[in-house]
Amino acid sequence: MKSYQPLGHGVYHLDSHYIKPGVASFYCIVHQDEVAVIETGTSHSLPYLQQFLIDLKLSPEQVKYIIPTHVHLDHAGGAGVMMQACPNAQLIIHPRGARHMIDPTKLISATKDVYGEQLFNKLYGEIPAIDETRVIAAQHESSFYLNDRELIIVDTPGHAYHHFCVVDSFSQGIFTGDTFGLSYPNLIFQGKRVVLPTTTPVHFNPEALFNSIDLLMSFQPERMYLTHFNMLPDPSSVVDQFRKSIDDFVQLTELIKPVDDSCLPDLMKEMGKMISRQFEFSQDLIINQLAMDIKLNSQGLAFWYQHR
Repeated sequence: MKSYQPLGHGVYHLDSHYIKPGVASFYCIVHQDEVAVIETGTSHSLPYLQQFLIDLKLSPEQVKYIIPTHVHLDHAGGAGVMMQACPNAQLIIHPRGARHMIDPTKLISATKDVYGEQLFNKLYGEIPAIDETRVIAAQHESSFYLNDRELIIVDTPGHAYHHFCVVDSFSQGIFTGDTFGLSYPNLIFQGKRVVLPTTTPVHFNPEALFNSIDLLMSFQPERMYLTHFNMLPDPSSVVDQFRKSIDDFVQLTELIKPVDDSCLPDLMKEMGKMISRQFEFSQDLIINQLAMDIKLNSQGLAFWYQHR
């Protein structure tokens, strides 16, 4: 069975198998004889990249760039092992995230505080430091090239302050990380994919997120390459629904007023009910597909409410 899915325009989708299949994507762009990896999943995702290269008769030496959109570990946790495996690659990362790739000690420690040592190892595995000389802190509107194919970095805070997106005019697409939300392929309402915000702790900022969405849409993209999950066609047809969902999340939080963690169960419960009601999702779909996201989103919204 193939470890990848061709999406056209030299873009390939790979499932990082984070937690389970169908949760987190990463992508490879192959243009002529050069490769860029966008997002990395965790260290456990490396074999999927290696198999992809074998299947396409490419060598690890042909990987020119490894580009996590931000340093959350479902996006950048595999960067260290992939850099080890791809000796010619340069890591392109947001300036606010570069230090955490060069020295991941604090990132690892903070994540272990949340998950504990055993679950951390199961989810993320090894996170080696990356040689500073191989790390590029990419400024807003900087460009990188796979031969003649331009990849433009655009700063997109709102989900995280250390977040950028990658604009690829060749495919008329944007690799959005978490900025354009999450949209699992089975979340369908009135014939369209439903797009929900990702408001995980601790940098959610609704005003910044709206501005970032406007910036992305100014490129008139024909498709978004989401990390959660896979390619989203025709983003202009769902962007208004996405913006409304952000507003709804904020209004719900202001209604619940989660002043401390004791309020989280109420926020989670009401968020699930709101999503189910608006998009006619079954309770099974909420529990089996969205429970983890609802929990993380509620934690992030509570943190935003308490610190805004």
